[in-house]
Amino acid sequence: MELSNVNPVSEDELKYLRLLSEKYPSIPSVCREIINLKAILNLPKGTEHFMSDLHGEYEAFFHILNNAAGVIKEKVDMIFKERLSERERQEICTLVYYPVEKIKMLKLQNAVTPYWYKITLKNLIELAKLLSSKYTRSKVRKALPIEFSYIIDELLHEQPDEDNNQYVYHEKIIDTIIDIDSADEFIEALSRLIKRLAVDRLHIVGDIYDRGGSADRIIDLLMNHHSVDIEWGNHDILWMGAACGCEACIANVLRNNIKYNNIEILENAYAISLRSLTLFAEQTYPSLPPMKAALKAISVMLFKLEGQIIMRHPEYDMVDRLLLDKIDKARGTVRIDGKEYELKDDAFPTLNVNDAYTLTERERQVMDDLRSAFINSQTLKRHIGFLYEKGNIYCCCNGNLLFHGCIPLDENGDFDGMKIDGRLYKGKAYMDYATKVARKAFYGEPSQSELDFMWYLWCGKKSPLSGRNMKTFERTFVVDESTYDEPKNPYYRYYRQEEYCVKILHEFGLDSPMAHIINGHTPIKVSHGESPIKANNRLIVIDGGFCKAYQKTTGIAGYTLIYNSHGMRLKAHQPFESIAKALEENKDIESTSNFFEVEPERVMVKDTDNGKEILQTINDLERLLMAYRQGLLMHISPFEK
Repeated sequence: MELSNVNPVSEDELKYLRLLSEKYPSIPSVCREIINLKAILNLPKGTEHFMSDLHGEYEAFFHILNNAAGVIKEKVDMIFKERLSERERQEICTLVYYPVEKIKMLKLQNAVTPYWYKITLKNLIELAKLLSSKYTRSKVRKALPIEFSYIIDELLHEQPDEDNNQYVYHEKIIDTIIDIDSADEFIEALSRLIKRLAVDRLHIVGDIYDRGGSADRIIDLLMNHHSVDIEWGNHDILWMGAACGCEACIANVLRNNIKYNNIEILENAYAISLRSLTLFAEQTYPSLPPMKAALKAISVMLFKLEGQIIMRHPEYDMVDRLLLDKIDKARGTVRIDGKEYELKDDAFPTLNVNDAYTLTERERQVMDDLRSAFINSQTLKRHIGFLYEKGNIYCCCNGNLLFHGCIPLDENGDFDGMKIDGRLYKGKAYMDYATKVARKAFYGEPSQSELDFMWYLWCGKKSPLSGRNMKTFERTFVVDESTYDEPKNPYYRYYRQEEYCVKILHEFGLDSPMAHIINGHTPIKVSHGESPIKANNRLIVIDGGFCKAYQKTTGIAGYTLIYNSHGMRLKAHQPFESIAKALEENKDIESTSNFFEVEPERVMVKDTDNGKEILQTINDLERLLMAYRQGLLMHISPFEK
């Protein structure tokens, strides 16, 4: 660095450099860090995985986390294809996925011997070496399981020497691990390391909750993941709103979980009792089975609560959803858009059509009990707190724009949004506003307006998380299925065209020709020939039907988008049978890979967001080095003790 060409140091910069000097107090320490950071810039970028719409399907998600969406199997085949049979390679994979369970099963089969331990440990060390090759030694050390970190570090960095001393040394380490009965724990530690190194960062593009009954277990898994971000989906924001105390969100959560028979997550995972609701429902609708009565009771309460929100907020433009007051109980009909439709039943004992949106005294008591249960559930508060900590409505990462639903557009393809307090929010500003309100609803004492907006984000006409005009009332109560159609935001017409995707990316400051939109929310009908890759590779929809309920429509069981230093590819997964099958028969999820975009040059750390931060740090360190050398700051001499 030529000191004569360096800009002079201002007083404000000098204050910052003094702070930086506390971490790097000497010229050698600064030089060492500059050398280290410049070397890191020239490593390949880490592998990113993108998944969406998990919908509580715990077992399938757990397996894909364990097999790194098939990447571990690919690496095993790469190393061992010429040496081991397919069955032996698959045995290694299953051991990495489920080490504790697999070893237990093999012991019952008398297949575990000292020789098996030695071969297995060597194979796993070789696999870990390959996966660690794109990281710095420092980063690998940080990823090492604490209990065996020193030993694994030694084994990963064996070097050939003239007299084979290193080989003998490492053989002795492995023999000792087996002799002192630590091989099981060591295999488990190596397996954890392999899975961690296979994926550098995980992106969940919305909808952890809904349909499947184990969203809570998925969140527990994610809370232990080393690097994850979450882009909130409409079902996530619904649970978030419920945890904040929004009564309309609470009623929606209850309705969905009762409808899909997922009440275990409420009662067992989150200790939310349905007793007051079920007692009220049985008394109010004695002719219905208990859970159908509960579904009817909470549905009526839901539409009352939603009606109150709609009337409080004319800016939501949702008066067409006020349908309870359009019911004719005597005729068993409802008037929608000026036309009369037959209802599935005419039993609405709690409905006063002259005051349709006020809860009865009993309904009020039930809702008070339920609201108290939601806001006082400590496990729910912990899980929702994690969604806030790791989540956002959108994320810009390494040149890609991630969001679950849509960027609202009008019929002409221009950015659309909402006018709130005299200001029109649209495009990025609307997404930022929505994020800000969602955070205010959770942290501190939320206003009624902020709670109402959480409900709007779930189902509003121009919600970026919903993207459609929901017809929950019609689907619940109306016989005529022609009323069930839910018109989508124009975004879903325009997102097939590259020019509109480029326009959206530009709005978020992503102007690279290699930038992409990564979307969830709308299941891709692969069985009907629909492609998840749209707009000349500018947009990828990664909702492939992870939820079992959608798999007949999609024809597959989910996607994983993989972005590594060589480019982007989609892995389409077939349905997962069970963990038991994986253990007994070494059955993996069958996946097909589509490498749809290959980088012209390998992507290095310097090309990533982290690389930009490192370059800025290098610049700061070079300024600190200059300040030391010019005598602007005192530094510790290498001769000082």
